Amino acid sequence: MPAPYRHHRRVEFRDTDAAGIVHFSVFFNYMEEAEHALLRKLDFSVLAQDENGAFSWPRVAVKCDYRSPLRFGDEFDVDVSVAKLGRSSVTYAFRFTLRETVIAEAEIVAVCCRLGAGRPTPIPVPEPLAEKLRGMIIK
Repeated sequence: MPAPYRHHRRVEFRDTDAAGIVHFSVFFNYMEEAEHALLRKLDFSVLAQDENGAFSWPRVAVKCDYRSPLRFGDEFDVDVSVAKLGRSSVTYAFRFTLRETVIAEAEIVAVCCRLGAGRPTPIPVPEPLAEKLRGMIIK
């Protein structure tokens, strides 16, 4: 199985609620940050331009299963893998860990879309990126 991309992070005070625990909604920010870091590592961007104009990756589905809390100052890892690669979509799998403890497992489905006037229109994942993402698919 291919190794996931690992993104290391520290919990900031602003991420916590009154109980000092990371607010559930912040995990979605952490996922997006890890996804953007992965795309940069692959020499791509979440907002790109080609000969036909701008394209990006709107989310069409997200989920997160929480197992254990994170608190202010915790240093944790977000592992990103590709669960599925479609013609115009990528399903990312995320695993949050604090040392050996699994904090949460999550998933985002993002669709490659042409931007412009009106509604974003799905387009195929650019082949150079698709080739790199295929190497990250978890079996």
